[in-house]
Amino acid sequence: MSHPDSSKTEHHNKSLLDRYFRLSEHGTNVRTEVIAGITTFLTMAYIIFVNPSILAEAGMDGGAVFVATCLAAAIGCLVMGLWANYPIALAPGMGLNAFFTYTVVLSMGHTWQVALGAVFLSGVTFFILSVLRIREWIINSIPLTLRLGIAAGIGLFLAMVALKNAGIIVDNPATLVSVGDLAQPGPLYALAGFFVITALAYRRVTGAVMIGILGVTLVAIVLGHNEFAGLVSMPPSVMPTLMQMDIAGALDVGMISIIFAFLFVDLFDTSGTLVGVAHRGGLLDKDGKLPRLGRALMADSTATMAGAALGTSTTTSYVESTSGIAAGGRTGLTAVVVAVLFLASLFLAPLAGSIPAYATAGALLYVASLMAGSLASADWDDATEAAPVLIAALAMPLTFSIAEGIALGFVSYLAIKTLAGRFSDLNPAVVVLGLLFAIKLIFID
Repeated sequence: MSHPDSSKTEHHNKSLLDRYFRLSEHGTNVRTEVIAGITTFLTMAYIIFVNPSILAEAGMDGGAVFVATCLAAAIGCLVMGLWANYPIALAPGMGLNAFFTYTVVLSMGHTWQVALGAVFLSGVTFFILSVLRIREWIINSIPLTLRLGIAAGIGLFLAMVALKNAGIIVDNPATLVSVGDLAQPGPLYALAGFFVITALAYRRVTGAVMIGILGVTLVAIVLGHNEFAGLVSMPPSVMPTLMQMDIAGALDVGMISIIFAFLFVDLFDTSGTLVGVAHRGGLLDKDGKLPRLGRALMADSTATMAGAALGTSTTTSYVESTSGIAAGGRTGLTAVVVAVLFLASLFLAPLAGSIPAYATAGALLYVASLMAGSLASADWDDATEAAPVLIAALAMPLTFSIAEGIALGFVSYLAIKTLAGRFSDLNPAVVVLGLLFAIKLIFID
């Protein structure tokens, strides 16, 4: 028999949640918010498998990165939910983790500690920009054309990484790249995963990416192409990466463009995601603006700084949050539920260690296809707009660097607009950045 005060206590608890998150005001309730949180988590949980596999290639301890990924995501979601009161979840961002490993560490030769220092400094800068409220000026100063090109370029960069990791493309001294041996298990599993994920996503199956990753892993284990390391255990130690960031090394002049790339991509990715997700959830005010935008951006920058201290690349807002909004999530309680589930995931380290590279390659390729879709919004009838989009988008995968793609995009935009007699299309920020990037490309390695 229940205690006579239990119903009163339950009512009191619900009213506390209702008052704090303003559930009734947003036309939602605890049950709806919990379901929305679970839905969002399932659509983005693939990051706890993908992120450690990417950063481990930079020489980082996979177990420590797994813990850092879960903790950074939980911190970001808690700040977003409890302080900004938005149903938007955060985790280490796709694209920037690949840039961290394959460009900053493996291509440019920096240590992963210096790369973490750059991520931390970008987070500090992002935080300062949010506090000083000059972020909107920066966002509005960058032409839509360049933003579209950069978003598509990151997608193509991810696609290159995915195809390379799966062995679908290999290096060739005569043609730079060529097709790999598609009869091998790796490429076949990666392609199968990509096909399944895309088909499930089209059918609006919740958790399509995670289902694809786990499905490929299971089939590979059954067929003897992969080993099962277990399902649950105590979390690994985070000590191998905790507070290992080299901030002094990241302050080197050669790292400025790297810090800028981390900051730039995070700023635009986060701003675009916040506004896009809020629009779908009807959370914008009558002027089409996002209330408490400053708090939401500070949640993002705080999570990036915390993530770098723990040992992971840039943490950012996830567009997958729209799945939770579609399920009815309207307040920060949704994000808090996601945070709790990321903390619970800390005990799934053996499962994360069982995921092979070809299983995550299909997921990377799917995310890449989504990001490349921004090309559809470019103005292809105006050559002065279309050409910089293409330059920025193609430069990222072909130079294997997001930073170089951003630089070439700005330089080409400035040069083409000026030579075409369209200098009036340019604003001071674009001119200054274009000139600085040109100097960097020509004179600074």
